[in-house]
Amino acid sequence: MSPINDTRHYHRRGRIDLMTEFTISESLRSADSPYSKALELSSYGEMVGRRLAEMKLMRPGCRICEVGGGYGSLMRGLLENCSSLIGQVLMVDLSANLLKRQRECLKSWGSKVAFIHGDISELMPSLRSLDLMILNEVIGDLDTWTDLSAGKLPGEVAGYVREYGLAIPEKGTFHFNIGALRLLEAICRQGIPAFISEHSSDPIIPPGMDYLARGLTPDGFPREIKLNDHSEYTIRFSHLVRVAETLGKKTRTGSLIELLGMRDTPGLRFIFTAQASAKDEQALVLEFLDHVREYRWLTIQ
Repeated sequence: MSPINDTRHYHRRGRIDLMTEFTISESLRSADSPYSKALELSSYGEMVGRRLAEMKLMRPGCRICEVGGGYGSLMRGLLENCSSLIGQVLMVDLSANLLKRQRECLKSWGSKVAFIHGDISELMPSLRSLDLMILNEVIGDLDTWTDLSAGKLPGEVAGYVREYGLAIPEKGTFHFNIGALRLLEAICRQGIPAFISEHSSDPIIPPGMDYLARGLTPDGFPREIKLNDHSEYTIRFSHLVRVAETLGKKTRTGSLIELLGMRDTPGLRFIFTAQASAKDEQALVLEFLDHVREYRWLTIQ
């Protein structure tokens, strides 16, 4: 088994079915989705767009690149609710099949949306004049060194740890998000503002919702998520923040629960603490909470 988890072959050749994976963007693909109704939330794209506009990451005429856009649901929500701010969209994906789904999903916006089939790590040097890059639920797919020990680090990993002062475990083995850090470095050095969201290994639990921390490690290192024919890894966001800030960028980060505007309620507390799913709606809420509590968002400017 290779010491680097590489999902390129799966995404180039695999028959990707996002319905076999739990993703926030597909769960909240529209205000009419079962999860959106159960949680009384808008579409994910609408909520992300609103926050990006509030943070001045989207301005009139902005040119946006989304990497690994899945079925196109996030971008559809963004365009439906923030079209007046968006001048051009570029969708980049390693999967030809997913690009086909994105074309169908976003066809209403015609030439406002362009599509590129390729590897973002190879395309980065050619991307110019972007105002925002969106990396939603995708950087966990990037290369990850697995089963490392502090005393035997590969040269590239040792270089990142030394240059950016990254914390690593002193004992035992751990995984290291090398692909995410490579891409983040390229984004920062090209001066492209970015929005990132993903499963985190160091989650942030919103104030008043401490019950969601049960079973989570608040200062952990990446863990493997085994999926259909491939594995992804959670992201240590403190490493991303450290790299971006060392390169002179301003960062903001937090729980995705907070970004979605979810607040503690007696209903949510009861469903999660009692693991209650007597009704279909409760089962959806419980499943969603169990996933979203581990997600973080990060903006880089």
